Amino acid sequence: MMGQNRSATAALAVVDPAVELGEIDRRLFGSFVEHLGRCVYGGIYEPGHPAADADGNRLDVAELVRELGTTVVRYPGGNFASNYDWEDGVGPVEDRPSRLDLAWRSVERNTFGLGEMAHWLDLVGAEMMYTVNLGTRSIAEARNLIEYANFGSGTAFSDLRIRHGAKEPYGIKTWCLGNEMDGPWQVGHRSAGSYGELAAQAATVMKRVDPSIELAVSGSSQHKMPSFPAWDAEVLERTYGLVDYLSLHAYYWQYGDDLASYLSASADLDTYLDKAIAACDFVQAKARGTKRIDISLDEWNVSFTDDSWQDSGKFWTHAPELIENVYSATDAVVVGGLLNSILRHCQRVRIACMSLLTNVSAPIMTQTGGPAWRQAIFYPMRDVARFAGDVVVATALSCDTIPASRFGEVPALDITSTANRETGEVTMFAVNRDPVAARPLFVRLRDIAPGSTVHHRVLGGTPGQREVNTAAEPGRVLPREAEPPTRQPDGWSCLLPPQSWNVIRATTRAPGIVG
Repeated sequence: MMGQNRSATAALAVVDPAVELGEIDRRLFGSFVEHLGRCVYGGIYEPGHPAADADGNRLDVAELVRELGTTVVRYPGGNFASNYDWEDGVGPVEDRPSRLDLAWRSVERNTFGLGEMAHWLDLVGAEMMYTVNLGTRSIAEARNLIEYANFGSGTAFSDLRIRHGAKEPYGIKTWCLGNEMDGPWQVGHRSAGSYGELAAQAATVMKRVDPSIELAVSGSSQHKMPSFPAWDAEVLERTYGLVDYLSLHAYYWQYGDDLASYLSASADLDTYLDKAIAACDFVQAKARGTKRIDISLDEWNVSFTDDSWQDSGKFWTHAPELIENVYSATDAVVVGGLLNSILRHCQRVRIACMSLLTNVSAPIMTQTGGPAWRQAIFYPMRDVARFAGDVVVATALSCDTIPASRFGEVPALDITSTANRETGEVTMFAVNRDPVAARPLFVRLRDIAPGSTVHHRVLGGTPGQREVNTAAEPGRVLPREAEPPTRQPDGWSCLLPPQSWNVIRATTRAPGIVG
């Protein structure tokens, strides 16, 4: 196995909280709820469940979502959105029709829709990011939807919302103009030119209804698409001045026994984001404009999706079990690395949504009629949402490299540091990508306070094991306290176990003293 015979030399990380690389938008800690499998029905919503409230929302799941730190939720898709009629999900539930969902070959009963989602988001304390159907619908439906959702009263669709029981507008701030429109699998798939024109028209009418909204235009659904980044550039050229974000999606999985490359997925995400940002800046320069286009990474995760979900026995059923990946500590380490990449790009990545929230490639799993529990990938997402400060700060890292066949030589460690301006707390999120070797790390923190303490928690570090959390054993994979770091006059040293996610926090004796 890679790394088995290497001796690991000590790595050095020099952290300077005075050098701020970018402010952290709290919308980086977002998630994604799609009408796919058991994400909605049986996930966040299960009327009759012992833990459900009067509206059918599972309160045990809502509690976990709050613990996860979710700030924004993209809804209702995804591929589902490209064949979805928003009107089917509003009004009296007993009057709503059942429809065929062509994306996932399921039956959608529409008992959960826009109003129910808005109420659920109030319950968990998050905001909505809504995806408009530009697959089978036109700009008229986009105009009507934003009038229904965001206009006060006195018009046909705003008054319809009021009759449906929502006196106040939902006030949805951020909207996606379609989903993965470069993908031939997408209902209503279009060329870059055709989609760009449609997105520009939709953006125009939507912003006339509500000029305060922000819009994300679909970029390449993945950077392995042969059209990337030309697709992105052409779409942005047609929509520049009208949109605020380029929507990107990124999923990772292990190829065969190539664990080193899997653990190094964040290196690939770094490259993807850098190229997408370059496409945004190219279009801005070509237009000689002043408006900067930022990134909405509104689908990202590790996933093991294959064609098994296309089992014909599950076709045309309601909320079938689809893509219910079970995650190990190793998967959580990869997720931690992807979060590091997102944080590193916080100057331009302003929104990020882990995909999905419950049951389908998700940090939270549920059992119908039974418990809800945290998957291993829950913990790095919770850690970053909980401990990331206001800003990403400079971290100079010197360490060995490891060979990753898909990406070449990559640094053995992946570290991003943040600082809280008010408390002075510095948090380092550190991944040891080495599949088998522990890595000693010495951290030098500028102006470290003499009385500061250092806390180190770790997840992973057990090569060859693939333990997972289940309904019966929900606590098999948990973060644990590591050996206390050794304090030295100008920093501290600690040991990062192989294939591990580490959260290292330095506290100060008094707020305002960076320690």
